[in-house]
Amino acid sequence: MPDLLLILLFVAAAGGFVFASLFVGRFVRPAVRDREKLTTYECGERPFHRAWFNYNPRFYIIALIFIVFDVAVVLMIPPLVMLRQAMVKGNFLVPFLGITAYLVLLAVPLAYVWIKGDLEWVAKDQKQP
Repeated sequence: MPDLLLILLFVAAAGGFVFASLFVGRFVRPAVRDREKLTTYECGERPFHRAWFNYNPRFYIIALIFIVFDVAVVLMIPPLVMLRQAMVKGNFLVPFLGITAYLVLLAVPLAYVWIKGDLEWVAKDQKQP
């Protein structure tokens, strides 16, 4: 029970800090009532485009692919350390085969996204039949 009480106290303190910061900020920040400052971009400049535009999902796909392979590279560190230790002992075949299998498993999705064309920065025109 004391652990739950401590967690609830922490959550209450965090929420209190947020509301106290917003309350104090209301009195500290300057009151700007200029119409230009209340525009879409809040910087005093007149917007020259709409606020909403079509976002190319290609950036999102490439970012996801990067994250997946970035994590995969980080996960290679422990097997490589084991391979180095195994090489000192003279028994490096099992870690080497494990690393090779892991790299083959990574090559399959990489080949898939490459063949699918998700790594192309500029999309090719696909004609509908």
